[in-house]
Amino acid sequence: MNFSELFKLSGLLGRFSPDGKCLASCVQHRLVVRDASSLQLLQLYTCLDQIQYLEWSSDSLFILCALYKRGIVQLRITVWSLCTKSVSYIKYPKACQQGVVFTKDGRYMAVAERRDCKDFISIFVCNNWQLLRHFDTETQDLSGIEWAPNGCVLAAWDTCLEYKVLLYSLDGRLLSSFRAYEWPLGVKSIAWSPSSQFLAIGSFDEKVRILNHVTWKKITELDHPATIASKKTIVYKEVEKSPTVDTERLSFPPTRELASSLFSTKSKYDISQVPVSLQYVKPVADRANPKVGVGMLAFSADNCFLATKNDNIPNAVWIWDIRKLKLSVVLEQLCTIQCFQWDPCQPRLAVCTGTSRVYLWSPAGCMVVQVPGEGDFQIVSLSWHSSGDSMVLLSKDNFCVCYLEREEVK
Repeated sequence: MNFSELFKLSGLLGRFSPDGKCLASCVQHRLVVRDASSLQLLQLYTCLDQIQYLEWSSDSLFILCALYKRGIVQLRITVWSLCTKSVSYIKYPKACQQGVVFTKDGRYMAVAERRDCKDFISIFVCNNWQLLRHFDTETQDLSGIEWAPNGCVLAAWDTCLEYKVLLYSLDGRLLSSFRAYEWPLGVKSIAWSPSSQFLAIGSFDEKVRILNHVTWKKITELDHPATIASKKTIVYKEVEKSPTVDTERLSFPPTRELASSLFSTKSKYDISQVPVSLQYVKPVADRANPKVGVGMLAFSADNCFLATKNDNIPNAVWIWDIRKLKLSVVLEQLCTIQCFQWDPCQPRLAVCTGTSRVYLWSPAGCMVVQVPGEGDFQIVSLSWHSSGDSMVLLSKDNFCVCYLEREEVK
């Protein structure tokens, strides 16, 4: 495993292009485009103000930069054709959690709308931006929409005050409506499996409910208790190792690089004996957006595993075997989970916790990787390259690229 040098970054804006050939990053008002493999500078663009959002086009030919302070992105949807120079406008978009989504193949776009105090969804054909379907939704306050990867079903979910998930076909028919309970806070996150066979719903009651694509009924509930009691679950606990000093290598005074490697605190994973009590944080009930419930979840690329995080057990990642619908592994970290993401090519999960370490899990085991170098490089976000051979690791002010060998974690 190798690491690049650190590069300047702002706003956590670092993205690989979809074709994997380039890496775009932002430093204040500058957009920097590098070769993804050599990291050589390809292009440098200067904008009028600080860049606050970055996105590649699906064909990797264009990069969108949003300068919110300049009002360049407005609260209506403007579709600019880069081929014919034509402009189309879509009115009434709803400013919600996730209000504009494209199918994976790029053929259709769904838009959440709010008109006359009622929620609607419009579906557009992307090659000519013609309206395909427009229909109202059975929601009080639509919070978000998400296409299934196959583009055949659109999931819509209501405000957290009203537990409701609605599933629509491409022609706007309501296929099913799911409600797990009434009155308490409801849906917090959702994720489709890559095969579109399962929809996972993370809720404020600390459970994940999985719906199947045949009947759209619940097939199981996944609990997140603070105590792991099953002997069939492997609990990997991160523990700190005291630095060991090799006096034969020690020169006086030691070089800065040698001192950093000798005296820095490292960590490793130990396998804990069950039962294991995880760190549980009691949520503050009288504050908005309480830190409770399943706020992060993601399926592996092969559909075999689901990773989740229960926000009031902030230091743990739960990995579920979807084939058995059982909890397989829990990773208990020393610090709060900031981000996790699956390798796009194999069942390998990368985790970061706001430290200078990145953590990798696969069915073969897990490992802790220390990012070398001086200074305080706190990784708060990460993103895999489409090949699965590298990751970009992002801190508040810097980023680096981690190059992996495919044989390291099988």
